[in-house]
Amino acid sequence: MCHQTVSLTARYLEAHGIPTVIMGCAKDIVEHAGVPRFLFSDFPLGNAAGKPHEPESQRQTLALALDLLESATHARTTLQNPQHWNDDADWKLDYQNLDRIPAEEIARRRAEFDEVKRVAKERREADGSGKAVAAE
Repeated sequence: MCHQTVSLTARYLEAHGIPTVIMGCAKDIVEHAGVPRFLFSDFPLGNAAGKPHEPESQRQTLALALDLLESATHARTTLQNPQHWNDDADWKLDYQNLDRIPAEEIARRRAEFDEVKRVAKERREADGSGKAVAAE
């Protein structure tokens, strides 16, 4: 989910008396939005709740978020998750870096994306409304 959307939603909820904690991986976006409590995990986007297929990582991340909800003493509190994605930071060099993705893989992803757009266009046209129809 979009970090900015979640952050703005959290601010709205907070303004109406509902406490929130944002768990995210895009520190710059969330801190810029000014959320009251933020648990930052220095992981690839989409992994804010912990490492995939590692329930212990996910439990620890949730525990940190709940502790932050209870213990934050001032607005705009950011807590850094102490977990690391791996032993080095090489994943940051690889993550969506077009210079490190083989041309064949880029072409495959482009074709896949183009096919999704084609199917969506067909469904819109078949519906006649000009709006996308949900996939079955």
